[in-house]
Amino acid sequence: MTREELLRRAADLVPVLKERAARTEDLRQVLPESVQDLRASGLIRIGNPRRFGGHDVEVDTAFEAGFELGRGCGSTAWCYSLWTAHNWWLGHFPERCQEEFFATGPDTLFSSGLNPASGKIEPASGGFKVSGRWGFSSGCDAATWVMVAVPGPRPNGMSWLLLPRPDYQILDTWFASGMRGSGSKDIVIKDAFVPSHRVVDPDRCGAEEMTGWELHGRLSYRAPLRCLAGWDLAAPLIGIAQGAIDEFTARAQRGSGPGRTADSVALQLRLAEAAAEVDAARALHRQDIREILDRAARGEGFSELDRIRYRRDKAFIARLSVRAVDRLFEA
Repeated sequence: MTREELLRRAADLVPVLKERAARTEDLRQVLPESVQDLRASGLIRIGNPRRFGGHDVEVDTAFEAGFELGRGCGSTAWCYSLWTAHNWWLGHFPERCQEEFFATGPDTLFSSGLNPASGKIEPASGGFKVSGRWGFSSGCDAATWVMVAVPGPRPNGMSWLLLPRPDYQILDTWFASGMRGSGSKDIVIKDAFVPSHRVVDPDRCGAEEMTGWELHGRLSYRAPLRCLAGWDLAAPLIGIAQGAIDEFTARAQRGSGPGRTADSVALQLRLAEAAAEVDAARALHRQDIREILDRAARGEGFSELDRIRYRRDKAFIARLSVRAVDRLFEA
C-alpha cells in the first residue's frame, strides 16, 4: 500500500473518530471498533518491518497518519502513534523476539512503561527476573504485550524488556480529565522471567547495534533509535491543535448578518496566530525527520548535540501546539 493511500485512509477516519471521541473518553480507552478500523485500514502496519506485514513506506508516514488522526480524536491518535512506533522499535530487537511477537499476526500491539526507576531486574539462567510497577502505559487495553524499562546495564542507562500478556497485570488507575481515552493505566509485574532475546539497550540500537538495519534494510534503522523516538508523540499533538483550529473555524463561520463571529477582527487575529503556530510546529517536525532520514541515507553519524537539538524541537513543537489551542480558548 502506498503512502498516499495510507494517508487518505487516515484522513477518512477523522470524522468517524471525531464522532466517537466522547465515548472514547467515557470508556477510558480506545474504542474496540476504532482499534478494528485502524487494523482494517492497514495503518497499524506502517510501523512493522516489511517481513512482518509492513508497507513499503518509512516511519514518517506513521507520523503523518498520527497527525491526521489527531484531528479527529486525540486519545486514539496518541495510542495509534505509540503502537506503530512500538512495532517499529521492535525491529531493533533480536530476530527471535520479533518472530515470537508477530507469530499472532501483523496487527499485534504492545504498550509500554518507560520509567526505569519503576522496576528492578535480576540475572537468571537464560535471561532475567523482573518486578515493578510502571505508570502511563497508554493503549494497554488493546495490547497483548508490554515493554518496560529497567535500570542498567550501563551506569545511568536502561534496558527495555518485552513481556507477553500473561506475565503482567493492568491496574485501572487512569482517570485524568480530558485524557481518559488514552487508557494510560499502570502495569504491574511480579517476578516474571524475561529471556535474554527479549531485551535491548535502546542507546545502542541504530548506533552501536545495527540489528534492525541488518535484518530489514529499512533506512530508519540506520539512525539511532534515540534520534527517532518521541516524534510519534509530537505528531498527534500537532493534529489535536489542528483539529481545534478546524472546529473553531467551522463554528465561527456559522450564522450571518451584522455581528457575525467570523467578522471579528480580534477573533481573526487569534485564529491566524494559532494557525501559524500549528503550521510552524508541523514544518519543524517534518524538517527534523527529513534531516534524520537523509543523514541516515548518507551514513552520517549523530552527535549528542544532535540528539539534544531533536529533544528541544519536540518540546518546542508541544509548546507551540498547546499555545495554539490556548489562544483559541482565549478568543
